[in-house]
Amino acid sequence: MIYFIIKTLITVIAVVTIAEIAKRSSLFAGLIASIPLTSFLAFIWLYWEKRDSQIVIDLSYSILLMVIPSFTFFIILPLALKFNNSFTTSMILATISTISAYWIFTLILNKIGINF
Repeated sequence: MIYFIIKTLITVIAVVTIAEIAKRSSLFAGLIASIPLTSFLAFIWLYWEKRDSQIVIDLSYSILLMVIPSFTFFIILPLALKFNNSFTTSMILATISTISAYWIFTLILNKIGINF
């Protein structure tokens, strides 16, 4: 239980730090956020718990594949905001679009023989 709390606190601190930096410099916050922080932390936690490099390799390949449809979010959100949609509407639209992109991409991967 203590280990879970430590993992949670480190992860929360990382995310909150990026949000605070973004108040001063969106470019620097973007640089930090573009580092695959979530993946980085997941690799550490996974390896720490399992001590199995193959699990980390598999996760890394899966993340690499899933980056492609994730671009949908970063394309749709600023476009929706530029068209004067509310922040909430823009987030919902970007999220639904991204979920759809993930679903379609997963279908394509399954058709070409890459299964999860």
